[in-house]
Amino acid sequence: MGNAKSGAMSKEILEDLKLNTKFSENELSQWYENFQKQCPTGRIAPEEFEKIYDRFFPDSDAKTYAKHVFRSFDTNDDGTLDFKEYIIALHMTSGGKTQTKLEWAFSLFDVDKNGYITKAEVSEITNAIFRMIPKDELDRLPEDENTPEKRASKLWSYFNKQENERLHEGEFIQGVMDNDNALRLIQYVPTK
Repeated sequence: MGNAKSGAMSKEILEDLKLNTKFSENELSQWYENFQKQCPTGRIAPEEFEKIYDRFFPDSDAKTYAKHVFRSFDTNDDGTLDFKEYIIALHMTSGGKTQTKLEWAFSLFDVDKNGYITKAEVSEITNAIFRMIPKDELDRLPEDENTPEKRASKLWSYFNKQENERLHEGEFIQGVMDNDNALRLIQYVPTK
């Protein structure tokens, strides 16, 4: 993915990121400079990524969720995030189109990376999301989604699938786009 240890980003990566994200050349250069300061090796390890999530969710246990997010961003499965993976992830989660965000959400829920989501995988991610929700917010959740199991069941019901069936990406995206509640259930947005 370019010369990770040099002081400048390769032209190839810069052009690719300008084409595939909403970021300008100046923004990408600033992101790269900060990335190099934070990650002199040119790569983010899972532990470093978890620390970033810890800072964003200091009153919660974000470690499990961070592991799943990291897995979904590590597109080449090398166990680290390079600058390009990091920026594409940032773009997808912060300013990408709804379709792009839902494609990423599908990869998050597809824990075993087999191209399908099962109810067990929905439960696994829902459990990770719940660990990030502070206790005072948990107490305010609706009765039918105040546990990870209830939330997973409620979400799964929006896809009209049986307990043992699986969901492909198009079904997931359409199911979420067709129902605002499903969109709310696949994420955690702090109320603070």
